[in-house]
Amino acid sequence: MQGPYNPKGRGKPMAEINVVPFIDVMLVLLVIFMITAPMLTQGVQVELPQVSSEPIETPEDLDPIIISVESAGTYHISMGEDTTAVSLDDMAERVMAILQRRPETPVMVRGDKQVPYGEIVVLMSTLQRSGVANVGLISEPPQDG
Repeated sequence: MQGPYNPKGRGKPMAEINVVPFIDVMLVLLVIFMITAPMLTQGVQVELPQVSSEPIETPEDLDPIIISVESAGTYHISMGEDTTAVSLDDMAERVMAILQRRPETPVMVRGDKQVPYGEIVVLMSTLQRSGVANVGLISEPPQDG
């Protein structure tokens, strides 16, 4: 009688898993993600002023709210990977809503160097009315030579 338990050892179910195809797929995915990750940086193209300054210490577990002002005067709000064009009033409401949920979230301003100083002052005043206690200004280090 031949059944699942053959005493001679033939016909035993194989208890090993072949992991070579799994490793091949994972290596292909790793290469794909390594190539596409640098292309995923989103944001608004802003020509930042170049000054030498000390970096701002931010908690590593919190994504800062980044408000960008383009040279045309349009506002963009970024939180993590999401970037949205907004009006000044909508931006104030969004920042207020985020700060009500997480009051320790840092707020940074990226202003194009062509934007008039008055626009940045209006933005910072609006942020202050929204409940932002401290605002960081983002710049680029100067290029030597």
